Amino acid sequence: MKAAQITSYGAPDVLRINEVDRPAPGVGEVLVSVEASSVNGHDVIVRAGEVKMVSGRRFPIGAGLDFAGVVVETGADVEGYRAGDRVWGMVHPRQRHITAGAAEYVVVPAARIAHAPAGLSSVDAASLVVAGATALIALRDSVHLAGGERVLVRGAAGGVGTAAVQLAHALGGHVTALARDRHAPLLTGLGADEVLDYGSTTSDRIGPFDVIVDTVGSELHCYRNRLAKGGRMVTVGLSAGALAAIAASSVYGPRRIRTFSANPDSAVLRDLADHVASGALRPVVDSVYPLADIAAAHKAFEHGGVVGKHVIAVSA
Repeated sequence: MKAAQITSYGAPDVLRINEVDRPAPGVGEVLVSVEASSVNGHDVIVRAGEVKMVSGRRFPIGAGLDFAGVVVETGADVEGYRAGDRVWGMVHPRQRHITAGAAEYVVVPAARIAHAPAGLSSVDAASLVVAGATALIALRDSVHLAGGERVLVRGAAGGVGTAAVQLAHALGGHVTALARDRHAPLLTGLGADEVLDYGSTTSDRIGPFDVIVDTVGSELHCYRNRLAKGGRMVTVGLSAGALAAIAASSVYGPRRIRTFSANPDSAVLRDLADHVASGALRPVVDSVYPLADIAAAHKAFEHGGVVGKHVIAVSA
């Protein structure tokens, strides 16, 4: 089978499409024929070697965390899935030497997949797995957004940002989106009550907010200062500078800058599918690349300006 793999740390050109053996499911695992995956920030920082202390120096590393496709085979002790079921899910980051999403087939524990939302193409479904799960966990489980609270979504036009705007609206928040001014019609259509142009809006001129969801990872202290009394802030835009700011903010207790590792299980994915079914969450796809052009998709991601997600069509 064909699989996109990182052959060394570096620029997008280190990505290769290699022929590898098709994996077989073990106990509690499911083999999925992948139709689509997507490009996520985690994929890019792993490939660039920014977290090599965690990912190590064992190559190749599989590319792609999320996937949408069709169950081909189930291992022993798997219940609830059978061949032909359409599913979506995410591989564990630590398993990418073994299996990954940007490949023709992937093996994952059944506990890391769920039935894909009815009516969504695999391209659309793949665009929502990591982005949607990250936004849902951030809003519901990390900052515990309550109805009527004032929410700022920073980096609102990106993959996590567009999902966060929709889910914050669905959870009853009053949503302010910070993004490029030209994205205002899209973000208003997704549920933003107000859209601010990040190019002309400085942090000291906005707020206060009850909740801040940051997807950028810079100037975190400045934005934390815009929290109202009892406010909460979470960032998913991680970098060395962001990690330092997160650590330094611990002195603020409940008003610290929070973060988390988004590793959604079946329950989160089922909740996400419910939001899609209710109409509260819809995909926003910037562009679709064939598997052979995954390096170009990474280059486009790094160039910036993405609206929603870059998706990799594997066999859709």
